[in-house]
Amino acid sequence: MAGQIPEQDRRVRLLLESARFNEAAELFDQVTATATNAVGEEWDRSTVLAHRALNAWRLGRIPAALELAAEGWTELDNEQPTGVAAAQTIGMLGSLLDTIGHRSSALDLMTRSVEVARDAGDPDTLAQCLQRKAHALLFRATARSDEVDPEEQFAAARELYEEALPLVRADLIRRSVLAGGARALAGAGETEKAECRAQRALRLSQEAADWLSGSLAMWVLGLIRREQGRPEDARTFLSRALDCAEKIQDMLLLARFAQDLSMVCEELDDLVGEAAALRRSLSASRTTVRFLQEGLGQALEQRRAAVQAQQIATAAQAAVLRDPLTNLTNRLGLERRAPGLLEQTAAQGRVPWLVLIDVDWFKEINDEAGHSAGDVVLQELAHLLRRECRTDDLICRWAGDEFVVLLVDASEDSKEAGPIVAERIRAAVDDHDWRLVLGSTEQLPTTSIGVAAGPAELDHLFAAADVALYRAKQAGRNRIEVDRQPPGPPWPAPNR
Repeated sequence: MAGQIPEQDRRVRLLLESARFNEAAELFDQVTATATNAVGEEWDRSTVLAHRALNAWRLGRIPAALELAAEGWTELDNEQPTGVAAAQTIGMLGSLLDTIGHRSSALDLMTRSVEVARDAGDPDTLAQCLQRKAHALLFRATARSDEVDPEEQFAAARELYEEALPLVRADLIRRSVLAGGARALAGAGETEKAECRAQRALRLSQEAADWLSGSLAMWVLGLIRREQGRPEDARTFLSRALDCAEKIQDMLLLARFAQDLSMVCEELDDLVGEAAALRRSLSASRTTVRFLQEGLGQALEQRRAAVQAQQIATAAQAAVLRDPLTNLTNRLGLERRAPGLLEQTAAQGRVPWLVLIDVDWFKEINDEAGHSAGDVVLQELAHLLRRECRTDDLICRWAGDEFVVLLVDASEDSKEAGPIVAERIRAAVDDHDWRLVLGSTEQLPTTSIGVAAGPAELDHLFAAADVALYRAKQAGRNRIEVDRQPPGPPWPAPNR
């Protein structure tokens, strides 16, 4: 893994394992200062992002951890992830999910990472993936849950640790494999071998100031001493393991170690020690819950802000396609939506119709009643169009006093739909009481309408409807004219 992670990112992890949190946080901020996804081309982005997600989680940066994890995940080839980088990324994501408590999915990911690592053929990568899965099984075995069989979990973890140990080249992973493997051996009843391995892990961890692996090793030695009937020595080792877990601020380990220490103190009738251990266990549990609540609260707030920004952006995008006066679709909106609607109409075997509407005498109405009254006329006309058209019909203010209705609803016979809807619109406008809008104005609005059916192309339909509209105007207004009219009666309307 060393060759797959930038030196500064690896340094953050080492600082965390050594309980140097201020230095780790400062360096983490430096490596992510430009952007959370700023990864050099020489590194695999998914692996680096997943590694940073784990570091962010250890630092209490939960929103950043979730964002980094999600981004790293999407970098993978979802169908067939292969290679060293994919194995590392999947394994680290599994570790993060396991820390969060999403254990079933975590174990699935870790199992997949081992499979990918085997295929990749890199021993060190396989060792790391085996170690991650073994750790997960180990802590399931020690959770004292009715949902799992501890013996099976210990046996499975032991097998993984044994496979990983001869493959390891990195010292950090070797210490972790030794310490975890010692606990699995102890759980499997191989006490002598477990103690030897735990002592070795402890010595290497002390030399490297690796408090995480050291705490695991002392935990194992404490449990072994308890099994050997040496509770005082067990209390000493477990107390030191607890201090190390506290030092590196690993609340999950702290809670686990404190529970074991409280049981040893109970055996020794050390009521003070037992109470202190239980308080530390309870405090760790509360800290973990608060940690998660605060972090998830931050993540929720960030998500809320992102959703709000998306809504604003969507509303702004929609506004570009809508006429502000009538709140109908504007010309741009029609041009964008029409091709898909026309294609859908034709695919369903229906005749596409376009209805082109022009307000008669609109200039005279503006001159006589004023432009404000003219705007109200257009708004009233938009209301009438919505009332007379069907739910799925696309209604558009084309320009000025011209409107377009594109018929896509199949609730009426599509071979007659255009003329029927057009006549309904014309009659509604002609019968409308305009006195509330225009008062006693002599000139009241009517409509001339051109209707066209034909090829499922907007330009052709519009051109044909425009020709029909011109005929309606020339024939005296307040009427409809149909281009390529299907068989049936003409649709003239009496002049006002």
